[in-house]
Amino acid sequence: MITGEVKSKVGRVWDAFWSGGISNPLEVMEQITYLLFIKRLDELQTVKDRRANATGTPDPDPFFDADQQDLRWQNFKVRDPAIMYGIVAEGVFPYLRRMGGDDSTYSHHMKDARFTIPNANLLAKVVDLLDDLGMDKSDTKGDIYEYLLAKIASAGQNGQFRTPRHIIDLMVEMTQPGPGDEVCDPACGTAGFLVQTSSYVKRTHKEALLGAEQRKHFNESMFHGFDFDSTMLRIGSMNMLLHGVENPDIRWRDSLAESAAGEAEKYSLILANPPFAGSLDYESTAKDLQSIVKTKKTELLFLALFLRLLKPGGRAAVIVPDGVLFGSTKAHKELRRMLVEEQQLQAVVKLPSGSIPPRNPGRLGTPRCRDRQGCV
Repeated sequence: MITGEVKSKVGRVWDAFWSGGISNPLEVMEQITYLLFIKRLDELQTVKDRRANATGTPDPDPFFDADQQDLRWQNFKVRDPAIMYGIVAEGVFPYLRRMGGDDSTYSHHMKDARFTIPNANLLAKVVDLLDDLGMDKSDTKGDIYEYLLAKIASAGQNGQFRTPRHIIDLMVEMTQPGPGDEVCDPACGTAGFLVQTSSYVKRTHKEALLGAEQRKHFNESMFHGFDFDSTMLRIGSMNMLLHGVENPDIRWRDSLAESAAGEAEKYSLILANPPFAGSLDYESTAKDLQSIVKTKKTELLFLALFLRLLKPGGRAAVIVPDGVLFGSTKAHKELRRMLVEEQQLQAVVKLPSGSIPPRNPGRLGTPRCRDRQGCV
C-alpha cells in the first residue's frame, strides 16, 4: 500500500509529462517503463559490483562495461540536463535496443524502445521525481507501478487494458494458485492477473518458495502471458519485474489466429479478461479453435482456447460477456453443453453493471478441469 505522499509524487511525474507535451497515457507509461528499466539495471549492477568486491572476482557478465558507466542511472542523473538528455537519447536508448539479444523477457521487449521525451528540462524533472520515489523495496516498486497503471485506466479509452484489482483478487482467491502451478493469461495486457497470482503465491506459500528449484520455477517457468500489443508487453513485463518475478514468459502472440497445438494442455491455471471485439473472419482464426466450436464470436473462441490450453484437471477463472450464457446460436449452445457436460463448471458469478470496463460487460465464469478426474 502506497502512502498519500507517494501518490502525490507519482501524480507529479504524470503531470510533468502532460505539461511537457506528452498527453497520450500509454506513451507516458511507456517512457516511464524505459526509465524504470534502466534504473533497475543500475540497481542490479550495483549488486553485482558489491559481490565482485566482496569475493575479489570480477563479474563475468556485467550489464555495463567500463566504457558504459555514463549510461548508469546513478551517473547520468547528476549531470547537467542538456548533457543528460544527450546521454539518454544517444547512449541509453540505443543500449536498450541492443539488449534485445539477451535471453531475458525484458530485454527482448526493450529492443524497439523509442525515446520520445521532447526536451532536456522534462527529462531532468522526470528523472529527479522517479529517483525521489524511494522504490528500494519490491512491494513498493510494484505498488507504485500499479498506481501508474491505474492512472491509465482513469484516462478514458485506455481503461480497457486494466481489470479492476478487486475483481482480479476475487478470481485469484477462487482458484487458489499453488507454487507448482503453470499459470497463463492468453490476453495479458499489463499482466495484472499474473502479478496478483505471484503476490498470492508469495503470501500463502512462503516456505515452499525457499527451495532453489521451486524459486527457479517461480521466476522463470510459472507465469505465461500473451498479447499482440508490443507496448502492453513492455508494460506487463516491467510490472512483473517490479513485483519480484525475474524472468516470466511474456511474449507476442495472436492467441486466436495462431494454432495452440504447441501450447495444448500445458497450463494448470488460466486467469483472463480477454478483449471481446465482436467477430473475426474464419480465415483469420486458428483451425484448431474452429474444430472445438465453429464460430466467429471472439468470446466463444477465447473460451475454446482456454479449454485447449488447460491440462487435464486444470482450472480457470475468466471474465465473459452475458452472451455466453444467453446466446441462442448453435455455437453458444454447443459451448455451454461442453462446459456443463464435459468440464466441471463450478460457478457463475454475476457482476454488477459497471464492474468491468465497457469492452467487457457481463459475467465472471469459472470453467474448471479438462475432465472430471482430479478436479479441485
